[in-house]
Amino acid sequence: MSENRRSQVITQGVQRTPNRAMLRAVGFEDQDFTKPIVGVANGYSTITPCNMGINDLAQRAESCLSQNGAMPQIFGTITISDGIAMGTEGMKYSLVSRDVIADSIETVCNGQSMDGVLAIGGCDKNMPGAMIAIARLNIPAIFVYGGTIKPGHYEGEDLTIVSAFEAVGQHSAGKMDDTTLKGIETHACPGAGSCGGMFTANTMSSAFEAMGMSLPYSSTMAAEDAEKAESTAKSAEVLVEAIRKQILPKDILTRKAFENAIAVIMAVGGSTNSVLHLLAIAHTIGVNLTIDDFETIRGKVPVLCDLKPSGRFVTTNLHNVGGIPQVMKMLLNHGLLHGDTLTITGETLAEVLKDVPDTPPTDQDVIRQWDNPMYAAGHLAILKGNLAEDGAVAKISGVKKPKITGPARVFESEEDCLDAILAGKINAGDVIIVRNEGPKGGPGMREMLAPTSAIIGAGLGDSVGLITDGRFSGGTYGLVVGHVAPEAAVGGNIGLVQEGDTITIDAPQRLLQVHVSDEELAQRRSHWQPPKPRYTTGVLGKYAKLVSSSHVGAVTDKDLF
Repeated sequence: MSENRRSQVITQGVQRTPNRAMLRAVGFEDQDFTKPIVGVANGYSTITPCNMGINDLAQRAESCLSQNGAMPQIFGTITISDGIAMGTEGMKYSLVSRDVIADSIETVCNGQSMDGVLAIGGCDKNMPGAMIAIARLNIPAIFVYGGTIKPGHYEGEDLTIVSAFEAVGQHSAGKMDDTTLKGIETHACPGAGSCGGMFTANTMSSAFEAMGMSLPYSSTMAAEDAEKAESTAKSAEVLVEAIRKQILPKDILTRKAFENAIAVIMAVGGSTNSVLHLLAIAHTIGVNLTIDDFETIRGKVPVLCDLKPSGRFVTTNLHNVGGIPQVMKMLLNHGLLHGDTLTITGETLAEVLKDVPDTPPTDQDVIRQWDNPMYAAGHLAILKGNLAEDGAVAKISGVKKPKITGPARVFESEEDCLDAILAGKINAGDVIIVRNEGPKGGPGMREMLAPTSAIIGAGLGDSVGLITDGRFSGGTYGLVVGHVAPEAAVGGNIGLVQEGDTITIDAPQRLLQVHVSDEELAQRRSHWQPPKPRYTTGVLGKYAKLVSSSHVGAVTDKDLF
């Protein structure tokens, strides 16, 4: 093996003796000092079902790394449960946790001069946080997804966490009784694993598989199934070989790999959050990716999968009919994937997919046949206009009316908006504005799952629009537009909208417009004052000071000097 970073720590003679002495205390013996040290970034936590099964996977990875000639060292990293924090002040820490995770993995791996890292995560920000760290480190690395949750069941229906949020809206609208609400709540999350639809966690795991940073089929496995542990063991074996061959993240995370990820996200109907996270990872690895690239690829790639939140099926259903490799093979056959990209196995993507059937099974509806897609073009549209000069993201799958013009209903926070919806103060034809929830203004870009689910539950999903400089959960659907940039807190026009202004959301034309003249907007701007920061100390204060705009990924290390 070529000389690598471990030689800095344990093989430089007398001056490194103290380092060797400490390593002996954690299990190193004489023969181990020439082996690569591999970090196992363990996202285990009982905070959330997404992560509660991960420790078993970390221990399996540790054992397999040892068996394959490496010296594994497990360390912990954090998680925030988006589903539990949703609708509270705590949700402001969710996107922040992405950067805390990245910082923690980078700090340990560089601080201890590790030769490789196997990162295991479950909840939404675990995946992009780990991949940002991997991009910074540029040492051989592999991502292991903790796995998806199996669907809950109540009265013959498959349930996800979004079912519970929508039930609250239905109950508040008088469309559901107490017994049914309680039944859905108690059955929605039956065990370990990340939220079960094609929400953010499953979207990002699918993207990483498409990019070649995770093993085939691993992104859609159920957390509680035995194959997840076996895939983890195989991941450890593959990583040791990648260290031997020095296959680095910069070899894998190329412009073509990002294009592959975007194509897969469009095909499976993935989360709006993927736009934010892929932009952040691309920034970190040095790939020139812009928000407009998503719109370019969207126009070429059909939505092939009928998955929740806007569809019928959950991720375990997708796995059972071929998973992400089946989707990728279809895209590859039609010239919509780059087959020559490198994967962590050392094979090209085309080589990984060579034995995958060209078409999905005909006796299922989860993955549609190529000539019968769910939608002819992708579902994540990039909208621009005088309300979002730098862009905004809309999920348009499942939307019966992708265009609305109506009066603005302006709210300065998610809580105020939700209260109005639950009180029946929102009417068909309204366009809701929720502002000062952006990266700086929130801070942290809270997700608006509670308001959007309440809108759906109240039966207004096809007649009300919602625009925010915050984010949406991967479980959100309807005529909703997020990531509005520039955000209100830095002077974006969303901060100048007044109650009753006429607003247009036009997804087919990719337009987001307030029908106010430039002169009137300029007049309003002359009286505008930036809002006082909500936090001036601690992690939220630091984040608000450092974070960039959502249209470049809301990264915290852009243009620092």
